[in-house]
Amino acid sequence: MMMEIQEEQRQARKKAMKLLERMDRTEKGLSDRLLQAGFSEQAVLDAVSYVKSYGYINDSRYALNYITYRIHEKSRQKIFQELYTKGIDRETVSEAWEQACSLEEPDERMILRRTIEKRCSPVTELDEKEMRRLYGYLARRGFRPGEISSVLEEMEISFHKNYGNK
Repeated sequence: MMMEIQEEQRQARKKAMKLLERMDRTEKGLSDRLLQAGFSEQAVLDAVSYVKSYGYINDSRYALNYITYRIHEKSRQKIFQELYTKGIDRETVSEAWEQACSLEEPDERMILRRTIEKRCSPVTELDEKEMRRLYGYLARRGFRPGEISSVLEEMEISFHKNYGNK
């Protein structure tokens, strides 16, 4: 019985190392993948602490890298949400955000403008349904309603009522 447990732990460690060769992962992400692979809770805990002891997983480093590569593409809110989903706690995410912003402050309005430009061209008139869809799309990406309205006005994207004449 003891040999089986040790063998499973050895296999779990090996699998953890193999998973980390391909990409950086969070502690939760690695645990989830090992559980999906069929390892016991005990073997997963052992494998995670093993790779953690060598510094192969580090949620703070992961959060900082994640933010650094996405800070000019996504809203702050969206980045935070994605990191929470990956199992990183609020404090770690906030610290990583502060560290990333100390290097370069993101321009949320520019990110919002680029996101809108991907969806529609400037000086566009949208009907009510299209405008609601655009607002929903932007809100789901973590942009605030006031910012959305302001940037849409700047870009001269307007809402027009369609009374049946196209």
